[in-house]
Amino acid sequence: MKFDAVVIGAGAGGCHAAARLAAAGRRTLMIDDHAWLGGRAGTEIIDGHRVNMGAIALEPGGVFEETFKLCGAPFNIREPSPATVFYLDRKVIDVRKGGLGFLLNGLTKQASRVLDQFSQARAGSLPDGRESTEEWLRRYTKNETVHAIFRNLCAAIFAMNASEIPARAFLTYFTQKGAFKRFGFHPEGTGGAWQALADAVVRLGGEVWLSSPADRIEIVDGRAVAVHIRRDGGETIRVEADTVICNGGPASAVALAGAEALGEDYVRQTREILKPAANIVYNFASREEIMPAPGIMTFGVTVNGRLCNMANLTATCPELAPEGWHQYVAYAVPRPAIGDFDSNAEIEMGLEDLRAQFPGFDDKVKMLSIRVMRDDWPAQRSGAGYDMNIATPVAGLWCVGDAVKDYGNGGTQACAESAKRVVERVLSPAA
Repeated sequence: MKFDAVVIGAGAGGCHAAARLAAAGRRTLMIDDHAWLGGRAGTEIIDGHRVNMGAIALEPGGVFEETFKLCGAPFNIREPSPATVFYLDRKVIDVRKGGLGFLLNGLTKQASRVLDQFSQARAGSLPDGRESTEEWLRRYTKNETVHAIFRNLCAAIFAMNASEIPARAFLTYFTQKGAFKRFGFHPEGTGGAWQALADAVVRLGGEVWLSSPADRIEIVDGRAVAVHIRRDGGETIRVEADTVICNGGPASAVALAGAEALGEDYVRQTREILKPAANIVYNFASREEIMPAPGIMTFGVTVNGRLCNMANLTATCPELAPEGWHQYVAYAVPRPAIGDFDSNAEIEMGLEDLRAQFPGFDDKVKMLSIRVMRDDWPAQRSGAGYDMNIATPVAGLWCVGDAVKDYGNGGTQACAESAKRVVERVLSPAA
């Protein structure tokens, strides 16, 4: 059996890569070892609720939406209004008119010093990458609420604490990348977006095999030539391809192609550069509305400093929940997010933060799921500022996803951008 390309992993990067290849006329096979699309950004059904496993916010415009237009897939994303607010001392702060400057000016006399650094970053003057966001911010203000807000922005977007993400990466995202200026939710759950891309792959002549793990990537004379796949977990099928793309990132490429094929230096980079980042996802529902805003709400100071943000999903997409229910998702990031931690203790600290923000929380909500995303199933395969290249030392073997994203980028948009860069290289190898 032969395809022009095999995409291993139907996560965000894999779906975008497969859709772009199929739209370019390449006969493409996308496989995944799970029974669902989207990987860590998939959607499951719990008690009639469409529950997202990880990512929820999808960005209109830019590369993400561009993929859907290229392959003719429906882009069914609804944008909340206001999209983002802050929740300080149990009060909603809407910053649509004045942005971050409006918020900071109400909190600290040093706001102008912080905002000046953003202006310098927009002009291209950035820290050298060794200083953390926390260290950088402390040079301009010691205000506890400001530090909590910046920590929670880092945690919500990058699944990293402010002490873990380089200030250069943080400022790059907010001044030169998408920075979630626009985003929305899918009424079928995030998995609905991946289903639209997978359907397009099939419509354009490709195939999608779920519950079909790759056993190995076959390398001959320094080139990827085939992928050995256990179709439906049973018989192993050898599929030839000129292009092989790993959505699981460089570490996955090493596991499937072998350390010898990829070389000592590449293997060393996977150990020394990549820094998987963790978070904890709380999905819950209530009969009464407990979040006083649509969209995403970022917190300030919390009891344990774990809870970072929360989204009101059914305010925009009531289809996600059975009639009469409001559905939410909250995110907490452990300390450390990069490194070892006690999952049970961190889960409880996140719950304590929720209880403090919403009195009577335990009596009001039905908990749908609590998911700790870490280790081999992380929130980010590598934190912002710690990425490897999309290319590998093996010809025809590429990586997409959140371990090979552009510097300072984050979210599913970053995965979509990595897919675009890979496909452009595949289609124009001399470029």
